[in-house]
Amino acid sequence: MLIPMPVLRRIAAGEVDVAFRRWTKPSAKAGGTLRTAMGVVAIDRITALDDLCDVTEADARRSGAETAGDVREELAKREGTIYRIELHLDGDDPRVALRQHADLDDAEVDTIVRKLTRLDQASSSGPWTRATLQLISEHPERRAGDLAAMVRRDMAPFKLDVRKLKNLGLTESLLVGYRISPRGETILRRLTR
Repeated sequence: MLIPMPVLRRIAAGEVDVAFRRWTKPSAKAGGTLRTAMGVVAIDRITALDDLCDVTEADARRSGAETAGDVREELAKREGTIYRIELHLDGDDPRVALRQHADLDDAEVDTIVRKLTRLDQASSSGPWTRATLQLISEHPERRAGDLAAMVRRDMAPFKLDVRKLKNLGLTESLLVGYRISPRGETILRRLTR
């Protein structure tokens, strides 16, 4: 479930605690969380609505919209079931602290290297983790499409792989492109020895 940055800011400020989506298949579940640029958003409750008319004025305002008509108009553009999602900011993204943790002992480095090795072995396109870390290190703030083209990969799978590195705290997404984190620099130094 994607949440635009202006809405994320309002969730973080406690101004928005409801969202509406129209899905053929729900992409979030009650009790789940979303890692976002503003932190972890918790999904408290998801309710299927029968009709666009079930979007109330009060809930529209809780979602950050001016009126229920605005929400209904947006939802009418899509197919599927209408869902009302209750959510709140649940804390900082743990990857932020993780990527700053660069003073790694040998056991921590070995654990990360084993995870990278497993990612390489599971990839249908062959080993990619070291090359991708090196690429991001050499070309910070470059668009994902540009980076993917440099290594002759399609952008969507390339971005998915970078997200795997981000989940390990090795890279950081920027407004445009990525950069390697202090933790990623430590691992890259170990991999290039």
